[in-house]
Amino acid sequence: MYYNATMKTHHFQPTEYHVTIGSHRPVLEIDGGETVVTTTVDNAGRDASDTDVTPRGNPQTGPFYLRGAAPGDILAVRFDRIVPNRSIGRTRTYIAPHVLEAGYVEEGRRDGVQRQETLLEWRIDRDAWTATLLSPTFPRGTLTLPLDPMVGCFGTAPPREQYIASNTASRYGGNMDYRGFKAGTTVYLPVFVEGALFHLGDVHALQGAGEIVGTGIEVSAEVEFTVRLIRDRRINWPRAESADSILTVGNARPLDQALQEATTEMVRWLVELGLEEKLSHILLGQCVEYEVGNVFDPAYTMVCKVKKDLLQGISLKGSFM
Repeated sequence: MYYNATMKTHHFQPTEYHVTIGSHRPVLEIDGGETVVTTTVDNAGRDASDTDVTPRGNPQTGPFYLRGAAPGDILAVRFDRIVPNRSIGRTRTYIAPHVLEAGYVEEGRRDGVQRQETLLEWRIDRDAWTATLLSPTFPRGTLTLPLDPMVGCFGTAPPREQYIASNTASRYGGNMDYRGFKAGTTVYLPVFVEGALFHLGDVHALQGAGEIVGTGIEVSAEVEFTVRLIRDRRINWPRAESADSILTVGNARPLDQALQEATTEMVRWLVELGLEEKLSHILLGQCVEYEVGNVFDPAYTMVCKVKKDLLQGISLKGSFM
């Protein structure tokens, strides 16, 4: 993960947003190595003043045009900083029925249980770096949790002039809602169109694995990211690199297909890093880790992980991309 810290920083304040990821008119042209500081609205289109400024549906900031990017390249994006920029966040209440046993849901219906969905409000304290549920209270008081901001939805424009709703995900990225996409993580996305056209939005101040109630703590935010272009190198699915792991992502439904995509992409990556295919299978068989991204929206997300120190221990050293 190499970035030139001396390159230019752009400050961009959006005035329009998109609820699809596609070949929209770019809002800013940037070069590899440069940094962008911008803002996002929440999933419902509310800004830093908690005002509705755009239709709901994970509105996206961008797209940002990377000069020189062409189909067959990789866009590398490092999330440098993700900070909620208002004091109120919101979540849904109930776990999605398809995440629960059908029998459990039916029992509630037979017993006349009314699960009327409401939005819960959380107080975001950026000094204490916490979120506190305002209502209801728990048996021994209020629920206060540490913030762990992440970007829920981002991606490059998909191929064939497609415009895909920002509530789903595929090879280009999209609404993956993986809580590991936070500050310090670098994501690698396939480029399908000239300029890559990078979109981002749907920041969560905090979210459990899977986004099982259909939201994290939804907030507007200030996001800083730095881009790099990797030329003439194809990947099939999004990849990422955290401080301690490399990760691959599959986006599909059913969940087992997403797992297959993530696992296959990891095998490909390990082979690129110098392992024979047989050795990559042996390694993953005993050392792979999986995490669940989104299991609420049209495409589910599975993440396949391998620890960096393990790879360095078998002499796969140096840059991973």
